[in-house]
Amino acid sequence: MRVPFSWLQDFVKIDISIEEIARRLTMAGLEVEEVQYVGLPLPSGKTEGRAGGHSGPETKTTGLAWEPDKIVVGSILEVMSHPNADRLVLCRLDDGEQEHTLVTGAPNLFPFKDKGALSHPLKVAYAREGARIFDGHSTGQELTTLKRAEIRGVESYSMACSEKELGISDDHEGVILLDEDAPTGTPLVDYMGDAVFDIAVKPNTARVASILGVARELAALTGAKLKEPSYNVTSKGSPIETLVEIEIQEPELNPRFVLGYIEGIATGPSPYWMQRRLTLAGMRPINCIVDATNYVMLEIGEPLHAFDYDALASRTEGAKPKIITRLPESGESLTTLDGEQRQLDDFTVLVCDTAGPLSIAGVIGGAETEVGEQTKRVLLEGAAWDFINIRRTLSAQRIDSEASYRFSRGVHPAMADRAVRRALELMRSLTGGTVAQGLIDAYPLPPKDPVVEITPEDVQRWLGIDLKPKEMAEILRRLQFEVETKGNTVHARTPDHRLDIGEGNVGKADLMEEIARQYGYDRIPETLITDELPPLYGNPDLVLEERVRDLLVSLGLQEVITYRLTSIQREARHLPPASPRDDKPYVHLANPITSDRVVMRHSLLASVLEIVERNAHVRDRIALFEIGPVFLGSEEGALPDEVLKLVIALTGPRALPTWQDTDEGRMDFFDLKGILVELLKDLHLENIRFEPHEHPSFHPGKCARVMIADKHVGYLGEIHPLVRENYDLPETPLMAADMNLQTILAGVPERYDLAQVPTFPPVLEDLAIVVEEELRAQEVEDQIRSAGGSMLVDVRLFDLYRGDQIGAGKKSLAYALTYQAPDRTLTDEEVAKVRGRIIKHLEKKLKSKLRS
Repeated sequence: MRVPFSWLQDFVKIDISIEEIARRLTMAGLEVEEVQYVGLPLPSGKTEGRAGGHSGPETKTTGLAWEPDKIVVGSILEVMSHPNADRLVLCRLDDGEQEHTLVTGAPNLFPFKDKGALSHPLKVAYAREGARIFDGHSTGQELTTLKRAEIRGVESYSMACSEKELGISDDHEGVILLDEDAPTGTPLVDYMGDAVFDIAVKPNTARVASILGVARELAALTGAKLKEPSYNVTSKGSPIETLVEIEIQEPELNPRFVLGYIEGIATGPSPYWMQRRLTLAGMRPINCIVDATNYVMLEIGEPLHAFDYDALASRTEGAKPKIITRLPESGESLTTLDGEQRQLDDFTVLVCDTAGPLSIAGVIGGAETEVGEQTKRVLLEGAAWDFINIRRTLSAQRIDSEASYRFSRGVHPAMADRAVRRALELMRSLTGGTVAQGLIDAYPLPPKDPVVEITPEDVQRWLGIDLKPKEMAEILRRLQFEVETKGNTVHARTPDHRLDIGEGNVGKADLMEEIARQYGYDRIPETLITDELPPLYGNPDLVLEERVRDLLVSLGLQEVITYRLTSIQREARHLPPASPRDDKPYVHLANPITSDRVVMRHSLLASVLEIVERNAHVRDRIALFEIGPVFLGSEEGALPDEVLKLVIALTGPRALPTWQDTDEGRMDFFDLKGILVELLKDLHLENIRFEPHEHPSFHPGKCARVMIADKHVGYLGEIHPLVRENYDLPETPLMAADMNLQTILAGVPERYDLAQVPTFPPVLEDLAIVVEEELRAQEVEDQIRSAGGSMLVDVRLFDLYRGDQIGAGKKSLAYALTYQAPDRTLTDEEVAKVRGRIIKHLEKKLKSKLRS
């Protein structure tokens, strides 16, 4: 939120520097991200322009200083034609010292061309020769110095400035036309020099989303007196009850609704002082009626909306309009001020009349009743809305506005009638209109202003500082709490402009924050905690999950984290087109952040394949994994089952090229299998088997399921060609594993046996056998281990051979066997006996033959 310094001074007079104001606000929780100097001198050491510097560790400083002797208030006495250019004019200008002739092409001066001496001279911002200003024709903010030149045969050395040239805004459509009371010859910096604080307003601090809100904070921080704006209004019209009535159908969503009325207005531009403040605060001036509502919103934090009363009356065929706040009827829509035809959700609160919707409550008005140049009568709305509902509406309609920015943070209903009164008086003074007597004020659900009790002991325990009840009370009074001290206890009633103070312990915590902010976070001493720490409980599931991550990283994989939100269409890509989908219903989001992330995912594999797709064309080698939940809903509508999954994806060479010899062969099924074997063994899981299987996402004949004992824990294999067609992937084979990590971790033993490092040497030998082609290597290894007994400590397949020497339909498997005993060196006879037993067992069980 942008806060002009001059506007702040309407409510609090302070004599500290702008830099110090920024520092104090930041330390009190109102982070000033930038200070823009608009005319006022920049602090020593800061440079002019956008680059600027920093007035503190976080606050950026930008802007332009207006030189007092170079940039002054000027009076244009006459506008004349340029003798050599139709798109230029000559202006006779008085700068308080002498008359000058300047050349300009400002379009807003052309209506005064050749009218002779002006009865009411035009007051402008006049830059003399040598003035430093921003170049109005550059795309950014580039400093330039005015120099004498000849323009189409007429000498020019000075100019009337636009807002862009003075750093007020980016508007370069015309020169600034100041108010008539601007004193000619006065240095412009003395007349309207300013600075703007850009403050980051937190979600729960709507109380400071206004000039008055920041002034309250500043008054409390400095001890200065706060001057509230006047809410008095001169009303000489008819009683408003004869003009309009209100009906609130949903008090929980609309606790207060206030209406005021003014007629006989002349809609035109606002005075420049108001336009300038709106511009500096980041809003575009429109006309005096709309500007008055925006001005009051920025000033005291209550958004308002102005209806063209005649447009309302025409909708009711001349009958007294009745304003109704309600939820939409089925199929209702509304064309809003931005020209959009909006379909209305069933939770969206509307401001309506008997003919239908007029505006989306707290967000944006409707186009049909918009205030325009022909408006003569205005019905002014000030209201309070449920901030949670406003947030839902913003998300659903994908719209944002200054009003919704405040209502979505929570605006106290007490501000509604104050804002209406303030705006009506502004409109009356700007347009000469007549205000109706009284207001229509429907207030069915006033909020409770909590009373919170705190003691010095609370402050000491929570903040570590010693304050007396009197000091605590004074801090809270400066923040406009109603405070009463009884003994050692301070009773504080929340002021009626705040909704961020809770009750009970929550309210106590809120007051602690207020005391800490005003006392100064930087003054709170560092202390050791004195309360007893709660017992520390372990989280075995999380520990195991992190252990899996560490193991996979040690195996050369990189972790990725993907969105848990997706759409049914994008997730369907991980299956071939004709494959059946799972029968579990999706969990749909009530307020999705984007149209392609509307459900909770069913497949982690689909999420990882998207990451592979994005990276496969920029990286030759991909070896990554993700651990995360999938969300499987139920028909009963209960909370979904969250199943923890592990997905691994491999593609590309086994190693990237280096100056040394590297294995540049492509990763395949067995690379992936090896990673899984190492992972499961490091988790001390036993009876691991890989069995041929089919899965829609994997290539037929190149897929296996993983078994631990009798439990199925996942699949691995090469991605199906039809699935690859759903993604933009290179031709390199893509390997993936989709594992149920929840089942795997459930089987990890809490304790496991450790074996001593052997002190006796092993006996190593190779064994090559010929078996049937369809026999799996895993079955052969299982039989070797079964026959080998305790002396056989390791079996490793190291060769596979097929050829005429062993016959058709046969294959040769060669295993490296390791024999070892923990208490002695094995003899040749002992090893030969075990070897013979293995060979006989294989011949009997597998009909194998020893390869010679």
